[in-house]
Amino acid sequence: MGSDFGHRSFPGLGYKPQNEAKGLAERRRIMLRKVLSPWRIIATRSSSSVSSAVNSMLLRSLKDHYLEVSKMTPPPKVSPPSPFEIVKGALNGNGPVLRRSYGHEEVSISVMRLANIVPGADGDGGDGDDEINQLFLHVDVSKPGQVESLHFLCGLYPDALGIHSVNMRPKDEAVDSIAVPSAYSGPVFEDLDERMRDAFHTYIEERGVNDNLFPFLQAWLYVKEHRNLMRWFKSVGTFINENKSAKDA
Repeated sequence: MGSDFGHRSFPGLGYKPQNEAKGLAERRRIMLRKVLSPWRIIATRSSSSVSSAVNSMLLRSLKDHYLEVSKMTPPPKVSPPSPFEIVKGALNGNGPVLRRSYGHEEVSISVMRLANIVPGADGDGGDGDDEINQLFLHVDVSKPGQVESLHFLCGLYPDALGIHSVNMRPKDEAVDSIAVPSAYSGPVFEDLDERMRDAFHTYIEERGVNDNLFPFLQAWLYVKEHRNLMRWFKSVGTFINENKSAKDA
């Protein structure tokens, strides 16, 4: 009889021994869920609390930096060399900064830090000095009725200007697209013979593109970067604050 015990049904109970084991396992799972539920709530609350603290810390830091930058003394006002004129709205865009007429031609100049093109180009030791000593110019010379303009990429310094390349490009082509030309961009400037290089330098100098532009463009970049930094602190702070308000609601 003993050999049959493990397969025998328990009369009156309606289930076998393996069904009892399943029932015990299910009851244990229910008990575990009850035990673990408070821990899940604590973890959720803790995560929410940490997120709120991080947001508050960020907002406080952004506000402090915004106030610090807003107290910075702007550079002395400098006018561009005549006959160049400042392009309206240039501080809020990425297009030309200066424009002038030269006979029937139009000369326009865009500028950025040389360090934005060649990292580490500004300064000598990389010690955090924020002085702008090297500029990168896009100079466009266009003529009425022509679909292309003559485009110069130049490095501008306090006492010198150097041409990096010369090419033809569509008049409506954005300055940003110069980094990856869509067509042949001409020979390497240094590969041209000395007489041709000198002639190109004379060509743009006759149109007023020389180191006399440096003081104005340097000051202009300071003002533009200052505005951009202020705008960045404010927009990031507004975004985080709106998220914080939505979570608190």
